[in-house]
Amino acid sequence: MIDIEALKNYAFDTIGAIHEVHKELGPGLSEKVYQEGLQLELLERNIPFKKELTFHPTYHGKEMEATYRLDFLVDDDIIVELKSVDSLTKEHKAQLFNYMRLMKVSVGILVNFYPKFAEIERYFFSPEDNEIYGSDGFPIRKYV
Repeated sequence: MIDIEALKNYAFDTIGAIHEVHKELGPGLSEKVYQEGLQLELLERNIPFKKELTFHPTYHGKEMEATYRLDFLVDDDIIVELKSVDSLTKEHKAQLFNYMRLMKVSVGILVNFYPKFAEIERYFFSPEDNEIYGSDGFPIRKYV
């Protein structure tokens, strides 16, 4: 069984860094500006991360040529996807969910820096039951 509260605590420092970036830079800039700001903030906080990490999905255990790119992989188990758009869409969420599932990463954070107050959504993946959960602990998407 997935422990949502423990995973929320695990992601606490990363969420704090995201808030600091939005507080410092303000709303409405390009995604690249926020990406660079978050990189600097994570470095200042000594939080380990990989920026623009590419990976290949697998099919029947074989690596495919197709390539995906994550904005950030923090602490090797938190995917952070940045946006600067009017509003987050189901396609943005699907992108994050697929990254989490394909990489078997427990925590996904979707951030929209565009509004006056940053939109930050946290999701959790349980590889045991192949399901994505929301912050409230309720299942959002089950993969067969």
